[in-house]
Amino acid sequence: MMNYCIPDMYEMPHASIGGYPVQGGGEHCMYPGEGPGYGHCEPQPLHHPPCMEQAWPPSQHYSCSYTAGPPVFKSEFCSMEIPLSHFHHQPQYYPEIKPEFSHLQWMQGAHKKGYIPSYLDKDELCVVCGDKATGYHYRCITCEGCKGFFRRTIQKNLNPTYACKYEGKCVIDKVTRNQCQECRFKKCIAVGMATDLVLDDSKRLAKRKLIEENRERRRREELQKTVWDRLEPTQEEWDLIRMVTDAHMATNAQGNHWKQKRKFLVEEAMLLNEITCNLFYTSDQSAAGVKEAKPEEIGQASVVSAPEGNKVDIEAFSQFTKIITPAITRVVDFAKKLPMFCELPCEDQIILLKGCCMEIMSLRAAVRYDPESETLTLNGEMAVTRGQLKNGGLGVVSDAIFDLGVSLSSFNLDDSEVALLQAVILLSSDRPGLSSVERIERCQEEFLMAFEHYINYRKHKVAHFWPKLLMKVTDLRMISACHASRFLHMKVECPTELFPPLFLEVFED
Repeated sequence: MMNYCIPDMYEMPHASIGGYPVQGGGEHCMYPGEGPGYGHCEPQPLHHPPCMEQAWPPSQHYSCSYTAGPPVFKSEFCSMEIPLSHFHHQPQYYPEIKPEFSHLQWMQGAHKKGYIPSYLDKDELCVVCGDKATGYHYRCITCEGCKGFFRRTIQKNLNPTYACKYEGKCVIDKVTRNQCQECRFKKCIAVGMATDLVLDDSKRLAKRKLIEENRERRRREELQKTVWDRLEPTQEEWDLIRMVTDAHMATNAQGNHWKQKRKFLVEEAMLLNEITCNLFYTSDQSAAGVKEAKPEEIGQASVVSAPEGNKVDIEAFSQFTKIITPAITRVVDFAKKLPMFCELPCEDQIILLKGCCMEIMSLRAAVRYDPESETLTLNGEMAVTRGQLKNGGLGVVSDAIFDLGVSLSSFNLDDSEVALLQAVILLSSDRPGLSSVERIERCQEEFLMAFEHYINYRKHKVAHFWPKLLMKVTDLRMISACHASRFLHMKVECPTELFPPLFLEVFED
């Protein structure tokens, strides 16, 4: 039985203003407002193609039924059922009448155009089937369909399974390309598509990985270029940078000549070794200690004759206490050279100084790390090793300070960057007990903005330099917290008379 469901594409072109043709002088009107020209219906002669069994487009729903009476034509755009006998069927299809489908696009949705490379000419065609080409694939300009067909055939070795029913003489175009796989593949080879360019799964994954790596590399390069193109300091920020740099240089012991003027702890400690032993141990113990102690062992372990349980090297600790007071004084002097700090209430100044003192002293020591001798120079004059600093009273805190020094050595900080970092640490508004929190925050933000712009001006080669440098503030906070805990142990392990008053005033709660 013949299917009377007829595609609307062969009916609608003959209506001058749209609508489905029905008899009766337009008495059956379509639902208004549902597309172009659906407010009027006129009877028109119809022309149908030879094949009457073509399926309806998925976006349109029609039904033909013999359930009750003669077959009817039902459309979603019209609430009435129209008998198919109303349509004037023509015995043949006239090919000279070319349907116009532009008015159907509103029903089918806007056509999405894929990406077309810039090297293709407008409307360039596939050399295999004549469809619209999308690019240069396997040495030929082809469409996506022929590209995928050729790739699948090679990857899965399907060409031996292809067989032509017409002696391999099929004409391949965009209509017939899916009807004969053998002739289509032969044409792919004939036009020059290269089988050696088709990658297997492993090579394809490797190529995709390489593409992603190159894309990520370009993204990093663009990001780095963007960072370098950022704003540099304004005139006001340059004034702020010069002011804080001058404050740092005026309060930084030995300045840039610390390597020439430093003295290693072992040289100083040898002079006090015998005196210290006489103070804290018996004469017999003292003589034994001086006799057994070697120069390289000073500051490396507790005195040989020291009582069991004493974990602090007294010689090294006594040397540290000599430089701690001037080191604290220099931090205070640095803060007082900043006008915005001096304008704060005295109570807030004290809280800020006590909170930042260990952090700034650790920073000043860390930036004077010498990779060759693996030493830190304290207060610009005393070079100590990791073991000497640990046994001199700081314990595990010394490891954190040395690790910070090793890390900062790759940053190549100049005096202005060290000074700005100190100012940021000093003006930390999260110290407990502050009354002028918002005011301190604004001051710190001014230094942070100038600091970031100065980093852009310096154009460091270290990737993500600015965030990495700010993370060192967290490391310094950790050092300060560990030192507060270690300070309690030092008070127990070391004689009270060795602690300078200023040291106790700053670090005691």
